[in-house]
Amino acid sequence: MRQNELSPSPGAKKNRKRVGRGNGSGHGTYSGRGCKGQKARAGYKMKPGFEGGQLPLIKRLPRKRGFVNIFKAEYSVINLSELSAFESGSEVTPEKLAAAGLIKSLGHPVKILAEGDITFPLSVQAHKFSVAAKAKIEAAGGRVEEVGHASQAN
Repeated sequence: MRQNELSPSPGAKKNRKRVGRGNGSGHGTYSGRGCKGQKARAGYKMKPGFEGGQLPLIKRLPRKRGFVNIFKAEYSVINLSELSAFESGSEVTPEKLAAAGLIKSLGHPVKILAEGDITFPLSVQAHKFSVAAKAKIEAAGGRVEEVGHASQAN
């Protein structure tokens, strides 16, 4: 088989619709546009959501406007006051937080916030720390370690 012997399958190629070329063509007179009106005119283009002058749905439901960022990172948040459940000098990891019932699951990365105080040293591992939380943990003689982000399972 040669390149000049190739041909498309039967029915794969159709002629374009030629409108406005007489009534014998089947697309004469109104050229498939119906009778009069906005849609029959040349240059017609309607904005998405246009409802012919009626107040559009997007304006009738203002609470529905905007969008949701599907890439937003959701964190399991832990305050420093909650870390008092651990022994002095112990190592706190996301797995131990889940075992203690302080976070629901390991599906979301863990962030430590500075709400409350910590009076004893802890070695804390989490995905993120607020600047104030990091300072409070280190001021109490503890150690802070940021671990890599876990894949989020929403």
